[in-house]
Amino acid sequence: MKIQWYPGHMAKAKRNIRNDLQLVELVIEILDARCPESSRNPDIDSFAKDKARIMLLNKADLADPVQNRAFSEAFRRRGFYSMEIDARERAGLKKLNPLIERACAPIIERNQKRGILTPVIRAMVLGIPNAGKSTFINSYVGKAMARTGNRPGVTRGNQWIKVNRRLQLLDTPGITWPKFEREIVGLNLALIGSVNDEILNLSELVFYLLKYLIRYYPDSLPERYGEGLMSVREALPAFSEIARKRGCVKKGGEADYERTARIILEDFRSGRLGRITLEHGSSDGEGEGCERAGG
Repeated sequence: MKIQWYPGHMAKAKRNIRNDLQLVELVIEILDARCPESSRNPDIDSFAKDKARIMLLNKADLADPVQNRAFSEAFRRRGFYSMEIDARERAGLKKLNPLIERACAPIIERNQKRGILTPVIRAMVLGIPNAGKSTFINSYVGKAMARTGNRPGVTRGNQWIKVNRRLQLLDTPGITWPKFEREIVGLNLALIGSVNDEILNLSELVFYLLKYLIRYYPDSLPERYGEGLMSVREALPAFSEIARKRGCVKKGGEADYERTARIILEDFRSGRLGRITLEHGSSDGEGEGCERAGG
């Protein structure tokens, strides 16, 4: 199942981001902890390579805690500052302040040598659609400053937001990139809701998810849908059994896979299937699902 999603407005947003990068010292990238590598826009590495970088693994409460730690450590080994967050929890975001100070220490020191005793740090917040950028900003600032929504494409324009006298954030639209080089990247982004559901074949998408869960998280399906799934080790029988359990059956007894797919997808996205990561951290910092998933 080949997935690509790059609406026309994203090309303009990308150009604006590249132009505005000259205004900031720090780039804060919001990743989805359920697929940190797939949710990393590879374009950012090329046009923000001279900036201080912080990777925030958002929705860490929905992801496998073992994999959260593995990916955080992998990013640190690659020279990034990294932190796991739930963007809805303001208290946990207070830990970000010292991380920003450490990431920007050379910039602060340089400015102080120039006589700027209280330098303002300007940071750009980047991420793919539906990664939680606006939710993060609103929680971090402590009030609704950025528009939010549980769908991709809510933020359309850049917006400066003052956090305090030392820090300003530039909110940007969520953008993907023109071509997903690996099929698994498109699948992962579709599963976490960063691709418009209307262009997807949800039955095929959820069939892939079921195969992945049976391989890596075999207890997730019986715990959610009943003990009848305990012995099921193939995706199609699991799909059919869940359809029966949830009453998604057409006339004549045929399983309604489309309705069932929407139920399973919502259960995954909301965390009702448990804490699941769609990639597994490796020693070189990339991830793998059923195959290598790097950006």
